[in-house]
Amino acid sequence: MTQSHTKISQYPPGDFAIWIFIYAELLVFGIFFLSYAFARSQNVELFNESQLNLNRISGAINTLILITSSYFVVRAVAAIRENKSLLCARWLLAAIVLASAFIGIKLFEFISIYSEGISLSTNDFYMFYLSMTFFHFMHVIMGMVILIAVMLKAKQGGYSNEDHTGVETGASYWHMVDLVWIILFPLVYVMR
Repeated sequence: MTQSHTKISQYPPGDFAIWIFIYAELLVFGIFFLSYAFARSQNVELFNESQLNLNRISGAINTLILITSSYFVVRAVAAIRENKSLLCARWLLAAIVLASAFIGIKLFEFISIYSEGISLSTNDFYMFYLSMTFFHFMHVIMGMVILIAVMLKAKQGGYSNEDHTGVETGASYWHMVDLVWIILFPLVYVMR
């Protein structure tokens, strides 16, 4: 009789503490989104006019980047569940490279906006846009740090199909970062 390596995955995946953090972060972003929606309802014309200055193409590209990076993270989790540490590390590296591209595009966007003399005090739209996107930007950086740490440990064989909570923890955080952007992009860049 052969022993099955099928392990029942825990739910939610990863360390329980990350879920407390994720729920707290989603609450903060939710408050941001509701405040934005309320402020927008009070001055629709200003928000629509200011929104036209945003680079929707870079926002759309960043959306594709984050969705693809999340797919790569899913592949990393699948690889470690098959006990393939090096493949897991490679998938994580691919996600990190895409996250770096997101950071580069977002920095270019921030520089372009500031070079036009736009700041937090320009109007309510830009106050929300800059606050929310910078807050998200910092979460992307934190997510990259987490993914790098997980990748390095995976590369050294620190995870296995039996013990990969760290990979799932990092993946859970990264998916939260992606989810927030999937809401943030249409809310701020597209909806009129």
